[in-house]
Amino acid sequence: MADRPESAESIALPREPIHRLITPINRFLHVEAASGVVLLLCTVAALAAANSAVAAEYLAFWKTPVGISLGEFELRHSLKHWINDGLMAVFFFVIGLEVKREIALGELRDVRRAALPLAAAIGGMLVPAGTYLALRFGEVGQQGWGVPMATDIAFVVGCVAVLGRRIPSALRVVLLSLAIIDDIGAILVIAFGYTDSLNWVWLTAGVAGIAVVLAMQRLGVRSIGVYTLIGAFVWLGFHESGVHATIAGVILGLLTPARPYLEGGIGGELLRRASDVVHGGGWEEEPHRAEKIRRVRRATRETISPLEYLIFLLHPWVAFVIMPIFALANAGVPFRVADATSPVALAVALGLAVGKPAGILSLSWLALKLGLAQLPRGVTWRHLAGGGYLAGIGFTMALFISGLAFEDEALLRSAKVGVLLGSLVSAVVGVAILATAAAPPEEVAAEPVDATAGGLRGATA
Repeated sequence: MADRPESAESIALPREPIHRLITPINRFLHVEAASGVVLLLCTVAALAAANSAVAAEYLAFWKTPVGISLGEFELRHSLKHWINDGLMAVFFFVIGLEVKREIALGELRDVRRAALPLAAAIGGMLVPAGTYLALRFGEVGQQGWGVPMATDIAFVVGCVAVLGRRIPSALRVVLLSLAIIDDIGAILVIAFGYTDSLNWVWLTAGVAGIAVVLAMQRLGVRSIGVYTLIGAFVWLGFHESGVHATIAGVILGLLTPARPYLEGGIGGELLRRASDVVHGGGWEEEPHRAEKIRRVRRATRETISPLEYLIFLLHPWVAFVIMPIFALANAGVPFRVADATSPVALAVALGLAVGKPAGILSLSWLALKLGLAQLPRGVTWRHLAGGGYLAGIGFTMALFISGLAFEDEALLRSAKVGVLLGSLVSAVVGVAILATAAAPPEEVAAEPVDATAGGLRGATA
């Protein structure tokens, strides 16, 4: 029997000196908790700088004006604005991709399995917002109701990864699905809760750009470069219209195809044929080799969906570049004792640390009681309580919404302090609950069992 050709993974490529640097970095980037660690370090660095002797220079740096002008058209904003409206549009694009993946291919396509995280997420949005409004309704800072609604998935994943095997794999699935639904809620809050006025001409231009994207998909356009160019125009239209520019990123992410253009199995066949050509002799004399390699490369690229490819391509940049830069620009809060005890800070902190777990547990219990959902096997109420507290870590999205809700510097500072305090308390309590929970006897897939009779007793076990 003839020897089988080597797979792409087994072919030994030449080792260059640069690989000694790249290999450990690449390994680090694939550690589940790594992005949370980097985000935490950047947060600490921003807080330290904002409360040091160089605070004035540090805060002034993010206000540096940057822009371009073409004739009478000028696009000039502070560096912080470009980060929050520009770089974060890529962050929201990836969120759109992940939402599309979960709805089309993941946990959210199964209504029965999606019912628990859906109910938990709804409770985890409504109760924190209600908690905030109960404390600030009719008072200064009322508009900050959206701040404690969202969950920061990077920190949640980091905390869960630190706990390791003590966490049932099904709980990870629930928390990730909950965070995805939370992101959808946050997007709606930004779109409808924090959009004041509209420039209909620019909005029409942005919508026209989306129509062009749909038309290109129909025509079979595959070039990522072309879509990037049109996407930049859509971003500009939304940015100038008054609708927050990050919404453009979400829409484009949701429009990205979740299915590959070529049928499954074709990729392996293409690799086999390419291997036969290369190993079959005569490759050096083969005419038009570059063109053939280009066609094979393009064909193999089309065997995975654009959605899967873009998530793979962009996720490290979002996790290790965009989010840390956002933290450096937004988490630098000059800390004052008065801010920690201000009504806005307390309302935000209580919304995250009390409202979030209360909403998640109460709506989860209701969904289970009504028979709409089932508790995954291996997940107890204690696990769900710990996960509910971890969901109170609202860092990235909460800081982002704070910037939209408050123009007054004092109120914005108080809201950010509340976010940091509420997230810290949520992280500590959540990790403590999960660390003292009984470890699952074995790793079981997220197979649901009927736990409606269990009530909330397990939460205090």
